[in-house]
Amino acid sequence: MSATALGPAFLIAVVVILLTCRLTTWVLRPFGQPPVVAEMIAGVLLGPSVLGLVAPSWERAVFPTDLRPVLYVAGQLGLVLFMFQAGYEFRVERIKPVARPAAVISTAGILAPLALGTALVWAVRGQVHTAPAGVPMYVAAPFVGVTLAITAFPMLARIITERGLTDTVFGTISLAAGALDDVIAWILLAGVLSLSRGTAGPVVEAVAGAAGLAVVLLVLLRLRGPAVRVADRLPADQLLLVTLLLLCLAAWYTDRIGLYAVFGAFSLGVAYPRAPKIDRTLEAAAPLGNVLLLPLFFTYSGLNTDTGLLTDPTLLLFALGCTLAAVAGKFGACWLAARLAGQSAPVALRVGTLMNARGLMQLIAINVGLAEGVVTRAMFTVLVLVALVTTVMATPLLTLWDRRDGGVQDAPELPADGPPAVVGAVRE
Repeated sequence: MSATALGPAFLIAVVVILLTCRLTTWVLRPFGQPPVVAEMIAGVLLGPSVLGLVAPSWERAVFPTDLRPVLYVAGQLGLVLFMFQAGYEFRVERIKPVARPAAVISTAGILAPLALGTALVWAVRGQVHTAPAGVPMYVAAPFVGVTLAITAFPMLARIITERGLTDTVFGTISLAAGALDDVIAWILLAGVLSLSRGTAGPVVEAVAGAAGLAVVLLVLLRLRGPAVRVADRLPADQLLLVTLLLLCLAAWYTDRIGLYAVFGAFSLGVAYPRAPKIDRTLEAAAPLGNVLLLPLFFTYSGLNTDTGLLTDPTLLLFALGCTLAAVAGKFGACWLAARLAGQSAPVALRVGTLMNARGLMQLIAINVGLAEGVVTRAMFTVLVLVALVTTVMATPLLTLWDRRDGGVQDAPELPADGPPAVVGAVRE
């Protein structure tokens, strides 16, 4: 398809995606599902699982193969803009009171699903075709374990933002633990790819790059004062241009070192200077990313998912086992870790619920595995199912916990100098 033809094809695809997302959001609203889940499901509906099955000629016409990379790039820009905004709204000073429980929860949320996923694949070797020919089990098994250990950090951030949970104790803990969880998980993924390629390059690059990013962020945090004074002297359009340039560089850097672009975007948002002028500039630019571009990213993987492969009873049973391992390893382990770290039962339940959502981060990881030839198409589909189920679970469970606890209560905002007196209160 020529560049001239891609233009109108992209525009009509955007119209179809946005309308489908809005319709799916409207249908799922009575079930308590946020727009982010609707966008994931909309992608599946528009892909080979539904539209391609019912009207394959329509699917090929609206989403030709040449168009999909364009949708991915535009959607990634939307995700990067959103994660920068989420980082900008996140306050570093809020991490200090919850640093210890967040570290404990993150560790448990990595180790438990990693162990369960790896053990499950080893247990079914020879019965389920989990890896392509020539891929050793010591690569395929830990790859599945790592994908189960991933938390959908962008999904978690969006659920927390959409439900107004940013200033709650469990929202803050979950964001901090989710960020740390995914950094470690992506480093582990780089390690698995190193095993697959027979070289230590990817994991060394990820670890060294993460250390370099931490140093840069510390420098930016110390330069916030002078940066605010410079920002106040810039016109709004120049301030937006500088912000976008820095954002693209940060996202490119973390993607280049193997930690994916969202971490660079979120990290820059955390370290970015705060000022009323910057607030107004970012607020004006937010709708373009959230309304237009972000849904493209959340539907992209659905366009590449074919649930028609889940027809083998053995594979379906294995998919159920993977889902149970994922929920027990993430929800169960994070709940238990939160309780052991001193959090109340309501907070621990909500932390476990949020950490269990995997969404597009897991889909990104398994797409990497598919491209690297580490997993089969059937295993890819199983892991897509796990991502969808664990993400759809999140908001109904949060609503259930609120009802069980006697209704929604306002949570005291997390102070900069210590945890609130009542850690069990929640906010919708």
